[in-house]
Amino acid sequence: MNPLISVVVPIYNVEKYLARCVDSIVNQTYKNLEIILVDDGSHDLCPQMCDDYAEKDSRIKVVHKKNGGLSDARNAGMAVATGEYISFIDSDDYVSDDFFECLLDVMNKENSDIAECSVVKFYEDNRFDELNDDLSVKTYDTQDAMSALIAENPFHQHVWNKLYKTKLVKDIPYAVGKLNEDEFWTYRVFGRANKVSKLNKTMYYYFQRNSSIMGVGYNIRRLDALEGKANRQKYIENNFPDLSMQAKIDLYGSCMFAYQSVLKFMSGADKKKALSIIKKYKKNCNLSFDEINTIKDSSKKYFMLAKFNFCLCCKIKSVFKIGF
Repeated sequence: MNPLISVVVPIYNVEKYLARCVDSIVNQTYKNLEIILVDDGSHDLCPQMCDDYAEKDSRIKVVHKKNGGLSDARNAGMAVATGEYISFIDSDDYVSDDFFECLLDVMNKENSDIAECSVVKFYEDNRFDELNDDLSVKTYDTQDAMSALIAENPFHQHVWNKLYKTKLVKDIPYAVGKLNEDEFWTYRVFGRANKVSKLNKTMYYYFQRNSSIMGVGYNIRRLDALEGKANRQKYIENNFPDLSMQAKIDLYGSCMFAYQSVLKFMSGADKKKALSIIKKYKKNCNLSFDEINTIKDSSKKYFMLAKFNFCLCCKIKSVFKIGF
């Protein structure tokens, strides 16, 4: 049995990298693919490149649309997907030729609803970070998977190094207009999964380019991540109350990191506005001393200092580059 896998590729002005990405999908060892190229109003050669690919490969569908951003493009692709499984691949990245074969095999063997593989970053000078593969597979039930997602170990918020059962995600749209859109989406999908598997095999190649959305300097839009985590906190409290403390500590830690980042990288009116936004989120997740005492790792001392003086703690961490 070879179920159909839909592969959604959002595309915007990436003509330099598009062939590398699409070729890695077209040449998969697993052949029963529906490859959906979503041209999000590109102004370069991407629209024509997409159409050329569709002429050569009947598995490829092309959606041309007005520019609406990454989330809007993913939603447009998801709307036309017909596969039993679905994946989202960013157009400047690429995957190993056995990406889908291996993830689907794990899902079948483990009876899981989501499978995630390991990721390696690579750079414009063609350097790659080190790999640490042991090919192990670990499978978690819903609550343990959610806890592992909050901890970012072994699961991560990224949507693109995973294979999903389509019925799990089809009616969960991506948050349009948000940076760090994964923070608004992944926890909701994990919350529906009976089992989630992690394969410690590097099959997703994550390109680090200076001109990407995340490659530009720190700015106020980065605070969308705090909104996503604040939404997650409410979701956790309502659906996984035993994980509420863990999520709250993570949100507070994210407030500290955002504050020290703003101190280090921003200035003027934007800096003042950003600090005000962060303080609002921090106020809504204030930790008691008893809650801080539940922290077991070395970060506990910074949470304790932040309890006495949040701004001072963030300034110290920023000066000494702690957390960067």
